[in-house]
Amino acid sequence: MRPEDHLQHTLARPAVCAGVAMHAGTRTRLVLRPAPVGHGIRFVRTDGPFAGEAIPAEAHRVSDTRLCTRLTNDVGVSVATIEHLMAACLGLGVDNLLVEIDAEELPILDGASALFCQLMMQAGLVAQAAPRAVLIVREKVEVREGAKWARISPGAGFRLSVGIAYEDAAIGEQTADFILTPGAFVRELAYARTFGLLREVEWLRANGYARGGSMDNAVVVDGGTVLNPGGLLASNEFARHKVLDAVGDLALAGGRIEGHFEASRSGHALNNLLVRALLDTPGAAEWSVLTPQGLAAVA
Repeated sequence: MRPEDHLQHTLARPAVCAGVAMHAGTRTRLVLRPAPVGHGIRFVRTDGPFAGEAIPAEAHRVSDTRLCTRLTNDVGVSVATIEHLMAACLGLGVDNLLVEIDAEELPILDGASALFCQLMMQAGLVAQAAPRAVLIVREKVEVREGAKWARISPGAGFRLSVGIAYEDAAIGEQTADFILTPGAFVRELAYARTFGLLREVEWLRANGYARGGSMDNAVVVDGGTVLNPGGLLASNEFARHKVLDAVGDLALAGGRIEGHFEASRSGHALNNLLVRALLDTPGAAEWSVLTPQGLAAVA
C-alpha cells in the first residue's frame, strides 16, 4: 500500500469531456469537479427543468438495469450508463467527486473506462485529510437467477472472478480474474470495451436503443467473427469488460470493498441485487477505516 492509500482522494482540479450517449445518441457534456471529504460520488443534472437535481451514486438508487445501470433520486430524476465512470473512480481510488451532466445519459466515449481514467489522471488526484472507508465482507452472500449467479465472500483485497458463456463462437466461454491494486485497473481492465451481437444491435436500434453505438465504442460480433477492423485488445476482452462492469456496479456500495466477488453469466441486475443483499444482510459486512499501516480499524 502506498503511504497515501489510507486517505480519501478527489481531483486536483475540474475536468471536462463531451461525447455521444450510447442509447440516446445525443451529445452529452460532463464536468468532473473536486468534492470535499465524505461527499462520495454524486451526479448533478444541469439541463433545463432538472438543473440542480442531485443523484447520489448509491446501490439503493438503482432504478433500472436494462442495458446499463440507471440511478434515480427521490423526485424521479435519473442519470444512466454510469457504470464505466464509477469503475474508473473505484479503480483509480477517487472517493469524492461531483459530476455535472447536461443530459440524462453519460457519454459512452471509448465504450470502457480508459478515457475516464485518462481525464481524471490529467486533472490529478489529491489526498484529503480523512481516512478512506472500506466495506469488509464478513460472510458469504449469494444471489441467483436460473443459471446466472453472483456471490461475494470474505477475502484479502478486492478480487473479482467472472465467467461468461455466449453461443457466438467469437465470444464463447471466457473467464477473467482480477485483483484491484494501485495501477492494475488502468493496465489490465480499463480498456476492455462493451460488446454485442450484430443482430442484437439491429434490434436495439429498431427499438430506440444503441443510437450512439458504433465500432468506435463497442465490439460487435457476428457469426463467430469480430467485425471491428482492429480486432480485440485482449483474447478475453469480453470477460474483462464484464469485470469492469462489476467494478462499477459494486462501487455503488459506497466505497472500496474487501472481499472476493465471483459471478457466472451475471450482469448489472444481479450485480446490483448482490450489493443490496450485502448491505442489507445483518453481519454480512461492516464499514471500517484504513490506518497508515494498512490495518482496518472498525469505525
